[in-house]
Amino acid sequence: MNTDINKLSALFLALCMGGAVAEAQFSAPKRAYLESLVTTDHPDRIYRTGENATVTVQAFKGGLPVDSVWIRYSVGDEMMPPERKDSVMILGGKATIDLGTRNLPGFRTCNLRYTVYDKNHSDIVKVGYDPEKIESFISDPKDFDKFWRQALKEAAAVDLAPEITPLPEKSTETVEVSKVKINVGPNGRHIYGYLARPRDGKEHPVLFCPPGAGANRTTPYTAYSDMGFIYLNINIHDGCDPELGEEEFQAAKERVNDYNRRGIESPDSFYYKSVYAGCARCIDFLCSLPDWDGKNVGVTGGSQGGALSIITAALNPKVTACSPFYPALCDLTGFLNGRAGGWPKYFRGREEAKGAEETLPYYDVVNFAKRVKCPVFYSFGFNDETCSPTSTYAAYNAITAPKRLAVTPTSGHWRFPETNDESVEWMMKLFGMK
Repeated sequence: MNTDINKLSALFLALCMGGAVAEAQFSAPKRAYLESLVTTDHPDRIYRTGENATVTVQAFKGGLPVDSVWIRYSVGDEMMPPERKDSVMILGGKATIDLGTRNLPGFRTCNLRYTVYDKNHSDIVKVGYDPEKIESFISDPKDFDKFWRQALKEAAAVDLAPEITPLPEKSTETVEVSKVKINVGPNGRHIYGYLARPRDGKEHPVLFCPPGAGANRTTPYTAYSDMGFIYLNINIHDGCDPELGEEEFQAAKERVNDYNRRGIESPDSFYYKSVYAGCARCIDFLCSLPDWDGKNVGVTGGSQGGALSIITAALNPKVTACSPFYPALCDLTGFLNGRAGGWPKYFRGREEAKGAEETLPYYDVVNFAKRVKCPVFYSFGFNDETCSPTSTYAAYNAITAPKRLAVTPTSGHWRFPETNDESVEWMMKLFGMK
């Protein structure tokens, strides 16, 4: 019997060792075989006008320098047709590209691509020239404040009549999640969202998160409430109930296709009028909740949500902290003036509807940024191809309120978790939560 046990033990050991060998033999690599590093001669990627910039590309395969590989690249002002297309060879693992300069504040772009082992690799590098001096091309209408006072008055004439529906299946032990429907304007204009509230029975700051572009389904988020915020995230489009079935929700989405150009012929008919006023009304709703602490109101979001954060802070004086990331809708006539503008890139390679040029100044984030009074934490990356850093700098430079800039030059239309954490820490400290 002992012999049989010994045989079984030996077999089990062999199988285990065989599994370990197999696992080691076919385990996933801990890093990429081809690694590259793209740097500029100014680490912060910021230059003075008239100053020349260079990009260095370093490439390694299996830790050894890549040799005799051609990089094809193009160089030009941001989001403009390239001024130069050329190639340079990687020798000894390194290649250098001349980006040239600018005589006016703005950004230049280098797009590069190369092939190693039949795999194509690409990257983008943007550098800024006196970006703190970038000024918007947008005008500031004389009746801007009057226009928005009237729009807010019309929206406020409608009772919010909030419908708060608890959703136990989406809640946690520490956070109660509810679906919310709020009336935010005339003619039955309403929005849907998810409200997350700490279950501790205490009063808390409120935090409003408007959405990015599109009409995607909103999902509940409880992390901010676990930090101590009453948190509301919304869909800006009338009828997009996040609890609808898939077919019904898709139909609701289709009804708002091309919303960012709908009614652009006039400031009064533009789609964003009810959106901007509606976001301001969301703050009124949050401040009506019995568990609001009565003083702290934050807004945060990225892209279109970053734009709406700034706009909401400008339109509703209850906002006490604003944290936008790579905001859209900045410097909207940039392309009309031969320079990169912001999303949704009006006048870039297309004609807009008659009246658009007169309408957009009433909706440009730059004109709202001038009117923000609360502290601002502002963040974006240089490599953003959706919301150009030229346009986001134009809005940032217009802010006269206390502000803090967190630029991450290598990021695109996204944020690093560390930057997001930094913004939350900033707001929590401002609100006395830490």
